[in-house]
Amino acid sequence: MNSLTSSPVVTLLADPPKVPYAGSGQLLAACLIGILAVVLLITIAKLHPFLSLMLGSAVLGAVAFMPPIQIVDSFVAGFGSTTGSVGILIALGAMIGKILEDSGGANRIVATLVGRVGRGGLPWMMALIAAILGLPLFFEIGVVLLVPVIIMVAKRTGVSLMLVGIPALAGLSVLHGLVPPHPGPLTAIGLLKADLGLTLLYGIIIAIPTVIVAGPILARFVDQWVPKSADSLVAVGGASGAGTSSGSRGSNGKGAGSRSKGNRGADLDDLDPSRQPGRRRVAFRTALIAITLPVFLMLIDAILKLTVTDKENSIRKVVDVLGTPIVALLIAVIFAYFALGLGSGMTKSQVSDTYGAALPPIAGILLIVAAGGGFKQTLIDAGVGEVIKDWATGVNISALVLGWLVAVLIRLGTGSATVATITAAGIVGPLGTSLSASHLALLVLAIGCGSLFFSHVNDAGFWLVKEYFGLTVGETIKSWSVMETVISVFGFALVMLLSLVV
Repeated sequence: MNSLTSSPVVTLLADPPKVPYAGSGQLLAACLIGILAVVLLITIAKLHPFLSLMLGSAVLGAVAFMPPIQIVDSFVAGFGSTTGSVGILIALGAMIGKILEDSGGANRIVATLVGRVGRGGLPWMMALIAAILGLPLFFEIGVVLLVPVIIMVAKRTGVSLMLVGIPALAGLSVLHGLVPPHPGPLTAIGLLKADLGLTLLYGIIIAIPTVIVAGPILARFVDQWVPKSADSLVAVGGASGAGTSSGSRGSNGKGAGSRSKGNRGADLDDLDPSRQPGRRRVAFRTALIAITLPVFLMLIDAILKLTVTDKENSIRKVVDVLGTPIVALLIAVIFAYFALGLGSGMTKSQVSDTYGAALPPIAGILLIVAAGGGFKQTLIDAGVGEVIKDWATGVNISALVLGWLVAVLIRLGTGSATVATITAAGIVGPLGTSLSASHLALLVLAIGCGSLFFSHVNDAGFWLVKEYFGLTVGETIKSWSVMETVISVFGFALVMLLSLVV
């Protein structure tokens, strides 16, 4: 199977316990107390999620009567296996996103697409742009990159800020929560041993209608609840000073107000790093290929697996290698090095620096993801997973429903989509052994949908959107929080419908 777990993983536990350390009731209590400890440490003590997950694992193991050395071994084993399966992919994805930004490829895509539609098509085009850029970019980076564009387009056309802002945010959020190679879906795939190709295929099928409903369609209603004009913002980027961020990406240093009115594409081109001396403009098709190349390779691999059953088929063998996530992303990184980096006039040193600069920002994400793997392994080795599996089987509750509900509860408590995804995957993981490959992929997506439910004041994304768009807390709830909830509920409904036919 071509999945994140295809590579061998060194396990530190030589002899996993064959029987639980405590009774079922105590193990369930250990699970709940461990999760509560993580939630309280993150929300009340304001401790970093990495440390919170470590301490939560210790609390869980202690309540479950695990020997202290067993708790340590379990956590380290889960930490190491998750880092090996997910960390490389996150790093390669971050490199693609960074070179796309620094070379001007991202701005080129935006300028080309926005310049081709009229006023009525802008919400749909902004959703498309955000979805495309959302493939390699982390959510926060996508927001910083797109906010100046959103506000500029709204100012130049007179379109309401919410009409173009909500579709863009929906495109970024859906891709972040449901589609690899983002950390949440990748981690769930690794923990559940799901097939990445199938998850990617089903994720795109679900993501498209979800972006449409939570983006352009919902934006019409949000525009009535939160009437917001871009003219009320001081500069591109609003209250948070996002306009200055465009300068760091190579703008000409002029503010939004100093740009002459005219063609939207020309305005957006002012943000392009190619305007720097010695730089060249990246072709639209080149930037598009760099983003979609790994997705294309993995999708082809997934489709061949479904249509060509002969594993000895020579074409399938070649595509199996090219569609392996690490290989597909590495090919895209190499392509971007030449086509986006050197092709835009950057020197070899500049391209190398760009790739290097992509890694420090993801260090925290990698540690959180890996610690989540350690928490999951502690759950399993304590015997909690089998207890939950037996309970779910006894009450005949769907693994998809259980995964979504657990993710929703942890999302509401911690505010972190990543923590919600990791913890939910660890809790419902034992149920995956009884699922088909297709339903295991859908379980990943159900958890992803739950992890996006109702972002509120304990979520950093909530404050990011509030500040960038100059909203009040109430306006942010009526726009951003509602949008996230629609994504969660509608996306999960599509997961359940798809489970009936695959």
